[in-house]
Amino acid sequence: MAVLKPFRGLRPPKEIASQLASRPYDVLNSQEARIEANNNPYSLLHIIKPEIDLPVEIDEHDEQVYNKAAENFRKFREQGWLLQDREEYLYIYAQTMNGKTQYGLVGCAGVEDYMNGIIKKHELTRKDKEEDRMKHVRVTNANMEPVFFTYPAVQEIDSIVASIVNSSAPEYDFTADDGFGHHFWVIRDKAIISRLVELFSKVPYTYVADGHHRTAAAALVGNEKKQANPNHRGDEEYNFFLAVHFPSDQLTIIDYNRVVKDLNGLSESELMDKLHEVFVIEVKGTEIYKPAFLHNFSMYLGGKWYSLTAKEGTYNDTDPIGVLDVTVLSNLVLDKILGITDLRTSKRIDFVGGIRGLGELKKRVDSGEMAVAFALYPVSLQQLIDIANTGNIMPPKTTWFEPKLRSGLVVHTLD
Repeated sequence: MAVLKPFRGLRPPKEIASQLASRPYDVLNSQEARIEANNNPYSLLHIIKPEIDLPVEIDEHDEQVYNKAAENFRKFREQGWLLQDREEYLYIYAQTMNGKTQYGLVGCAGVEDYMNGIIKKHELTRKDKEEDRMKHVRVTNANMEPVFFTYPAVQEIDSIVASIVNSSAPEYDFTADDGFGHHFWVIRDKAIISRLVELFSKVPYTYVADGHHRTAAAALVGNEKKQANPNHRGDEEYNFFLAVHFPSDQLTIIDYNRVVKDLNGLSESELMDKLHEVFVIEVKGTEIYKPAFLHNFSMYLGGKWYSLTAKEGTYNDTDPIGVLDVTVLSNLVLDKILGITDLRTSKRIDFVGGIRGLGELKKRVDSGEMAVAFALYPVSLQQLIDIANTGNIMPPKTTWFEPKLRSGLVVHTLD
């Protein structure tokens, strides 16, 4: 059963919270982070993307970069930009996008839960990315950024969260530059904290929604510290790491689309002939067409939009991987027709998160940069859970969660 642990959070004073909170480290490159943190000494990017405070030519994995993270973290604490709560609390972090708000419970997840499969994942992680974040956790001795988890909704947890939200003003409440709202409450009542911990202990599994590399890094460093401590008890702070837990019925996965640079030597008419063998195709014209249901795809080619519906027998709905439209598109089009066999390494394909809209697909094809674009119907949360429960791994670039968690509203130290 899942662990939810209260902790003494490190948090910014109210008056600088909106300036300190930043987008996650992995949604910005170094140049974008420099621009975003420009003239803002409070931005957490100084700690999670510390190369922005070093010469432009420095490699972001240079030892100096990690040392700068530790130095900047010390500075933030010394300046009073991050202050530690006096007692162990749980927190509520809510996000609003397009008029819809989702409410997450912030507490520590258990390293052991990750090691023994109570925390389930659906993506492969890369060792180099894991090691990068592990170094960051080691030098700061903290989880600077939360990971994004989901769990099967529990009515009493929902009711407690709603009661707190409806009866008290948030500690932080701001709208970021991207238009998304961020709202944060501190749960100080010990009886409520105990009840939430108890209710959470009955949740059989939690699921990594977003942040697989941060999750792996946090758990692996915690495990390292356990192995290095001859007097290990199991209740040390390094046995836990920072997570925001959202009930699964509040989350939405948005589409994650594909653009391809060439037609693998085919003309547009030859490509259409091959597609007709496996899809029912409708010409939609110049108006953007969005996929309407599972196994229905949108294609933009030669200035026109098309609806492609996979023919019966070309997919396997009884298989948790085979049912995914990323699998169907890869099998029927990217692999067999366009010759793209490895999505992780091919330079002929790129991926566009649905948050950018299908207009971005049109733009990249019309510019001549790409030859064809495909939009997919979004994966459901139930599909993600089914894959994680069966021990399967989703193909690359399958899920896109939005809004992203802001980093810096609360930090977890490992001492």
